[in-house]
Amino acid sequence: MNAPIAITPAGDILANIHQMEWIDVGGGSHFKVLRICEKTGQWVLYVRMEPGARFQPHRHEGWGQFFITKGELIYDVGSAPAGTYGFEPIFAVHHEAGCEVETEMLFMGEGAVTYFTPEGNIDYVMNAQTLKAVAEGNAALDVSPSN
Repeated sequence: MNAPIAITPAGDILANIHQMEWIDVGGGSHFKVLRICEKTGQWVLYVRMEPGARFQPHRHEGWGQFFITKGELIYDVGSAPAGTYGFEPIFAVHHEAGCEVETEMLFMGEGAVTYFTPEGNIDYVMNAQTLKAVAEGNAALDVSPSN
């Protein structure tokens, strides 16, 4: 594999995170977009969070799964240190999600994630199309809480 992402005609995908650039998504969080499917709404990210990084409050409109490869994700349902697998069901709401140490994870999602303002209003919705635009450099994304 010479390219960061190789896709065969049959649909096999090999994505090498070591050959991909980080996308700054605000507040000390960075994404590498490994897969996007606009037909199913599925997407896969490799995420790095700097110490103190947090995600703004959000609701998963589809399921999400993650595996922590480094550090520890701390959020309202508990602590997920390195080696932890997590599943987030449809309509799961997270008011607090962040880390105290550098944290990396593989995150697989389906559908949209709705992000909220501090007042509880909808700020924006992230989905496969949003991630495609961000990965192509046609849009910016800021998943950090606004104060």
